[in-house]
Amino acid sequence: MPTWRANVAHCVGGVVSPVLANLFMHYAFDAWMTREYPGIRFERYADDVVVHCVTERQARNLVAAIGDRMEQVGLRLHPDKTKIVYCKDEKRRLDYDGLTAFTFLGFTFRTRTARAKSGALFASFQPAISNDAQKKISEQIRRWRLHRKIGLTLADLAQWINPVVRGWMQYYGAFYRSEMYPLLSRINSYLMRWIRKKYKRLRTFKRARAWWKAVTQREPLFFAQWRWVHSFW
Repeated sequence: MPTWRANVAHCVGGVVSPVLANLFMHYAFDAWMTREYPGIRFERYADDVVVHCVTERQARNLVAAIGDRMEQVGLRLHPDKTKIVYCKDEKRRLDYDGLTAFTFLGFTFRTRTARAKSGALFASFQPAISNDAQKKISEQIRRWRLHRKIGLTLADLAQWINPVVRGWMQYYGAFYRSEMYPLLSRINSYLMRWIRKKYKRLRTFKRARAWWKAVTQREPLFFAQWRWVHSFW
């Protein structure tokens, strides 16, 4: 299992078609890596790359080599986004003063507590939804203004937001999904506010809470987020 990650970001000058840029990077980077470093694994999405290394020395040498390669094809490494990260976990405990986390495709990879099949807890290097991704989702939830859509029915709201929320859950919930629970609870809190605004008989919190409990028990999958979270705190 590789211990180090070289998180490499390329900077392409000018506006280029994403398809053409991807084709260019395939030959400028993918084919070059496969030819020059066949034993080193990597992932690339557009111009963001993560390269897996065994030692810090290998990671630093590879970053330098990639930088030279990019200059050969008219590109350069992004100075702020190119990083070397130590993947610290239960087996890798080196006292390292550098970076021990990185973000890729909306996920932050870092040391997290995991549970073995035996029930024992251990340190594992795992991905979970990044802070930036959480902020973007939180902003979108706020822009929905669900609590003000009292002209809609509950079914209307579910039809509107379920495809979006389900997409978030399928993508970001693939790893360490508990990191998403506060976001999903926030959607529920807006729905609770909607209920209390729309129905006069449910204006008091006690009655609204009783109604919420009854509905979530009767229709536990009515809203996509109810599959994981029923709370509205």
